[in-house]
Amino acid sequence: METTRLSSKGQIIIPQAVRESHQWLPGIEFAVIDMNGGILLTPIKPFPTVSVKDVIGCINYKGPKKSLKDMQDAIAKGAKKSHDKS
Repeated sequence: METTRLSSKGQIIIPQAVRESHQWLPGIEFAVIDMNGGILLTPIKPFPTVSVKDVIGCINYKGPKKSLKDMQDAIAKGAKKSHDKS
């Protein structure tokens, strides 16, 4: 279990191990939900919601198969690009 402390300015530091395990980068926004006896911090989705119509074009892909590493690299690149815009 990780612990943290509330500063005099009302700030809380999320421990590095937790940030890394969730891949939370500086600038990420959180919704703060008041719960019985505490709070819940949940990241606000950094990406717009998409519909099936938005991605349907991928179905007819005829190129070479993509490996899991290829897909993970593309996701990381997209996440970095999205983060750099904010």
